[in-house]
Amino acid sequence: MVTDQVGTARTPGRPRSEKAEKAIIEATIDMIAEGATVSEVSIEAIAARAGVGKTTIYRRWSGKEDLVLDALASLKAPLPALDAPTVRENVVRYLAAMQHESHNRRTRCIMNIAMSESERFPHLAERFREIAIKPRREALRSVLQQGVASGELRPDTDVEVAMASLTGAMLFFTKWRDNDDPLPADLADRIADQVLSGLRP
Repeated sequence: MVTDQVGTARTPGRPRSEKAEKAIIEATIDMIAEGATVSEVSIEAIAARAGVGKTTIYRRWSGKEDLVLDALASLKAPLPALDAPTVRENVVRYLAAMQHESHNRRTRCIMNIAMSESERFPHLAERFREIAIKPRREALRSVLQQGVASGELRPDTDVEVAMASLTGAMLFFTKWRDNDDPLPADLADRIADQVLSGLRP
């Protein structure tokens, strides 16, 4: 058995077909986005929807959990480069990326399912956190720590609470708001300014 770049176990076989692999990933995403839980998704149904045989899937993935994990991870777009000269600019870039992803119905639906089935599929949930969530948290943490080091933020800044305040505010607007009105175009700026105003020297 071999392991791919994100640590997903794959069974050895013939050289991979990018077209077939893409069709399998898309079929998995579509099924879950349409309301099927991870428990309800089957290799047989994915194969039928992707127009491939089950053996084609098993050559690439050791089982359903690893396939779903790759599908989930493929939905997380890379973060923009957080290399702006100020903490505020980098925070705005980070929050704007979160807001942009919230417009994707498939992303919203699948992220919810990934976390809601964590008790039934703990391996999937843990690997998804490692691949798609932890790197982003580390990126934001680094931005805030650099702000403390440069003097842009107070030396007594609680970085973990600051992270929760920034991302929690964006999640409040993108996931828990009471209406479907379009989000303000300057939402990332407003959240950044509100939270960072209390963190500056």
